[in-house]
Amino acid sequence: MARPKPRHPAALSILALADEEGRLAIRVTPGARSEVLEIADGSLFAKVRAKPEDGKANDAVRGLLSQALGIAPSHLELLRGTTSREKLFRIGSRPA
Repeated sequence: MARPKPRHPAALSILALADEEGRLAIRVTPGARSEVLEIADGSLFAKVRAKPEDGKANDAVRGLLSQALGIAPSHLELLRGTTSREKLFRIGSRPA
């Protein structure tokens, strides 16, 4: 059985949560049954299937967020939260 496509809010709604420097805070739930981005109470929440091992959940969140925003994963930089459920990404960064 094919997996359903991840659900996510509109890109403009997600971008509205970013600060003036393009930083976006996300609360992550790894090991979820489905992959989804949600906005609740002015915060962004991500649920991913990947387990929090060897950065797999971080990569899954980056992929989900890049798909929702319509940008390449390389344009998202994880600033804080490598081993935490609370993550901070910068949108629009490019690798050096």
